[in-house]
Amino acid sequence: MNKKRIVIALGGNAMLRRGEVLSAENQQRNINLAAKLIKQLEQDCDIAIVHGNGPQVGLLALQNSAYNEVPTYPLDNLVAQTQGMLGYMLLHALTEQGMSDVSCLLTRVEVSASDPAFLEPTKYIGPVYSPQDQAELEKQYGWKMKQDGQFVRRVVASPKPVQVLESNSIISLLEQGRTVVCCGGGGMPVVQQEVGYLGVEAVIDKDLVAAMLAEQIGADYLMILTDADAVYQDWGTPKQKALRDVTVSQMRPFAAPDGAMGPKAEAVIQFVERTGQRAFIGALQDIEQILLGEKGTCVRPACTVVPEEPLVV
Repeated sequence: MNKKRIVIALGGNAMLRRGEVLSAENQQRNINLAAKLIKQLEQDCDIAIVHGNGPQVGLLALQNSAYNEVPTYPLDNLVAQTQGMLGYMLLHALTEQGMSDVSCLLTRVEVSASDPAFLEPTKYIGPVYSPQDQAELEKQYGWKMKQDGQFVRRVVASPKPVQVLESNSIISLLEQGRTVVCCGGGGMPVVQQEVGYLGVEAVIDKDLVAAMLAEQIGADYLMILTDADAVYQDWGTPKQKALRDVTVSQMRPFAAPDGAMGPKAEAVIQFVERTGQRAFIGALQDIEQILLGEKGTCVRPACTVVPEEPLVV
């Protein structure tokens, strides 16, 4: 059977629910559930999995800061550590589901040294804090902090991805029939030097990296899984309505830089415009129904006719 190639972007809720203690036990339990759901696609799809790392990389940064006998490790190093830890957890969970051919690949993602994001940090990492603690935390750690709902949270630079450096290795693994866990936490951020690459202080948005990866490896679909079951029009009002099938132009108003949906909308628009393929946004628990067109939001090129048959059967 000719399988479809899909890139799945797992949101932080797949590994840790808001308010849960950031323990290994809690994360493994949530990852086990994600693996059970991803397993449903194995028969029809070759799968590359990208995951977030916001809470985990923030915790590592805190632990680094607490031990002042050693200089704190830079963020690219901490991203690499979270790639290894969460990749191991996903590998364990996927193999427990019977997916024996699974590879985890440490992945670098090139960014531009002149990206304006380095001057204006926006990416949330780590735990949430009371607004009353903001001034003390900024003074103690030298952090930049911003409002996150009713709390405040540390923010770091989040430059746009330029390319996934290990994309050829990912293609090779997929062609061998392996499920690949890669680009964890958006990938280790690096900038090009005269010879090789240099790591930088940043955390790249994992949805934008998933879109970049999907384009580079010739994926048929991009699926961004989050805690929202679809993209909604008039969200939070009596007229709110789940959008099931939309074109890029209909999706564009949701790509505002603020809000949780903005980067996800930007990512699916980028992938669909550059490849002419379809992208999806939906809830992890609906993963199979999303590809069947029964749940979630499908984003397609304007010229594409809505298919009468499911995309995956």
